[in-house]
Amino acid sequence: MCGRTCLTLEPQEIVKACRYNKIQSKTTDTKCNTKDETEKCEYLEPEWRSEFNCGRKFEPSYNLAPTDITPVIVSKHHFYDDEVAKNMENSRVIVPMMWGMIPFWHKGDYRKHGLTTNNCRLEHMLDSKLYRGPFRRGQRCAIVCEGFYEWQTTKSAKPSERAAHLLYMPQKEQIKIYDRDSWQPEDVNLLKMAGLFDVWEDEQGDKIYSYSIITFESSKIMSWLHHRMPAILETDEQLNTWLDFKNVTDDQAFATLRPCTQLEWHRVSNWVNNSRNKSEKCNKPFELIKVEKPTMNKMMSQWLNVRKRRENSLPLESENEEGEEKCFIGGSGGGTTTSESESELYGSKRPRYHKRNIKKSPKNVNNFEGDPKNPRLDNNN
Repeated sequence: MCGRTCLTLEPQEIVKACRYNKIQSKTTDTKCNTKDETEKCEYLEPEWRSEFNCGRKFEPSYNLAPTDITPVIVSKHHFYDDEVAKNMENSRVIVPMMWGMIPFWHKGDYRKHGLTTNNCRLEHMLDSKLYRGPFRRGQRCAIVCEGFYEWQTTKSAKPSERAAHLLYMPQKEQIKIYDRDSWQPEDVNLLKMAGLFDVWEDEQGDKIYSYSIITFESSKIMSWLHHRMPAILETDEQLNTWLDFKNVTDDQAFATLRPCTQLEWHRVSNWVNNSRNKSEKCNKPFELIKVEKPTMNKMMSQWLNVRKRRENSLPLESENEEGEEKCFIGGSGGGTTTSESESELYGSKRPRYHKRNIKKSPKNVNNFEGDPKNPRLDNNN
């Protein structure tokens, strides 16, 4: 946990969905809910900043997995010096980063460091060689998504049979998070998870920004589903505290990570089990999707069809008294009765082998009489 997320918005839409109040309220709820409050509020949109990341870019998806590139919110001070940042009205920057922090000590292909770093356990964060440095340097971030997927592990079941759920923040009454036509980017309440990021550099000097999501023991709101949950930043106050490494100490930032109090969910189909399935079926409620297995790989399907046609075209002797069928395995004399599995294993190849060799060399005819050099073709075997 957390191992899969959903974000279907384009960059320009994400910026709108992540806008925030310029003058932060003293209350925990910094959103303007009434008409009068809305008129007084002045919203700012974060800056979208695309780094090179070895040529990899964010692509909206219903099924994002570790090693994918996803949007992350960070403080402007990570990209601008103090003098420039001081004159900037905007305090937040959105940067696409790779999910799964690359160890700073790794050399070579960034995909082959061999560690699972999509999650960072809060309990061991300060003792970790990988995460301790980024935390002390203030490299705190917030991962943005419409929701995250989780599989129920509190009930015994095979991994492929575990019920999958999409978890997300409470929305306005008319908004259905799985129905893109029911909301606009500026109206949706995106889910933001606390994380740490780092910058890794390869031998050519190219950089990749990567991150890990912070998790801890589940509270009551999610313990029925899984024993771990992400550190969710519910309010703008929490988000500001976590991101503002210039004015917020490590201890204060650490203290802001607490179990969320509000979370909604619905069960989804097994389409989400495979990270290659990017269909909109992934985030739909289970009851709205016809229960079916994902379609078979096209190449595999074609191979099976060809194999079936070949098996059906094999020469078969007439049925014997017990109704069993015979196929030629050893030779023309004394065909051997085989089971269905044996016919499948041998029948599609050996008859064609015998026919081809009979045409090529008449000497092979003698082999059917019992050639000691070819015991496999001896009809006495």
